Amino acid sequence: MIPPKPDSAEGRGSVLRLARAFRRDLLSALPARLYRAWMAEFRSPLIHSFVCNDPALVRLILQERPGDFPKSNRLREGLAPLLGNSVFVTNGEEWAHQRRIIDPAFEGGRLREVFPAIWSATEAAVARLRPGEIDIEPEASHAAADVIFRALFSLPIEHEIAARVFRAFRAHQDAQPIVNLAALVPLPRWLPRLHSRRTRQTAAEIRGLIEDLVSQRLAAIAAGTAPDDLATKIMTTPDPETGRCFDGAEMVDQVAIFFLAGHETSASALAWALWLLATHPDWQDRVAAEGAAMAPDFCAVAGLRASRAVFREALRLYPPVPMMVREATRPENFRDREVPPGAQLVLSPWHLHRHERLWDRPDEFDPARWETAEGKASARLAYIPFSAGQRVCPGAGFAMVEGVLMLARIAAAFRLSPGVVPPIPTARLTVRGRSGIPIRLERRRPDAP
Repeated sequence: MIPPKPDSAEGRGSVLRLARAFRRDLLSALPARLYRAWMAEFRSPLIHSFVCNDPALVRLILQERPGDFPKSNRLREGLAPLLGNSVFVTNGEEWAHQRRIIDPAFEGGRLREVFPAIWSATEAAVARLRPGEIDIEPEASHAAADVIFRALFSLPIEHEIAARVFRAFRAHQDAQPIVNLAALVPLPRWLPRLHSRRTRQTAAEIRGLIEDLVSQRLAAIAAGTAPDDLATKIMTTPDPETGRCFDGAEMVDQVAIFFLAGHETSASALAWALWLLATHPDWQDRVAAEGAAMAPDFCAVAGLRASRAVFREALRLYPPVPMMVREATRPENFRDREVPPGAQLVLSPWHLHRHERLWDRPDEFDPARWETAEGKASARLAYIPFSAGQRVCPGAGFAMVEGVLMLARIAAAFRLSPGVVPPIPTARLTVRGRSGIPIRLERRRPDAP
């Protein structure tokens, strides 16, 4: 079995009740009919949103006409204290300028260069694990943070500043439990946007630490002593159209989102993938065998076929970012419904990936589906764990190498079994277990898969 999806609510009438439901749990706040509906409209004096599950609409919004459907400005409201004007929240020419600098750092050839950092962090994660029942989420977060610091700044997580950033991000996650609430439940423009004192404090601490790292790296670049890692690459790459590089303040914004996206999302995906292996020993043995035979060579990643299928299936069932929000800039007609300018358009990987009319056995864990024509066809229509189109995550390839490698090597070192209490998914900054994700670890014999 796989951990259950949270029970969805039906018939939540008032804005207040809907807001309260979101505050308890974003995933269960929306009605169960969204797992089979092509579109749903939510309208009240404060809310006018459309949840778009029709693959044609998803394609239109993300790929065919992305300029007409920018990221909602309300997205900034919850994330601004931490992310500033990072590439995650900007639109238009500002966003295009940022992507022209960032994208070259994550091109295919660079993955080979950062592979040693991913391998070292993976082996360190395996060495930290101990037998017994544990909540795997903190371990996955630790491992993902280590990868980011090694790849970005050539620093292991044990480095003092790296460790402090990691601890501050954990505190910030606790202070920010809701994903895009302001975008899904838009508030009047005249109402002040207030962030909790704890949210402001943790965001300020994180940004202060990142400022120190960026300042040190800029000094090393000027002195010609900087390592050839992702931070150096991004700081020294000029925009090919303007010739301008990121300044220090801009780089702080970008590092904040690299860490948030590369740490939180990767940790979520890895934790759920390990749980799925714990509950499916047949696939676990296949993944363990691949991990045991793995050499510390980037080319060997291509041979992790079962591990990749399991990780892709984990991303389908438990997409780290469960919902994305775009905004209509002009009148539209979607499925014979009028969509006014300013309407919030919700694209939900959580519902798309489990949609009853798009997937065969949508709630079942079946990595083999990725080798079937039907599964591949469904993926082309309704699989967007990294978004799609021009705003697809630039680190998608990096995340797949990291997740697949860590999954294989951990399974090779430990036999996994489910903990006593099944986890229940809930949306915080990413999809996490409501009370953690308990897994029991037992060391494998060195000669056993």
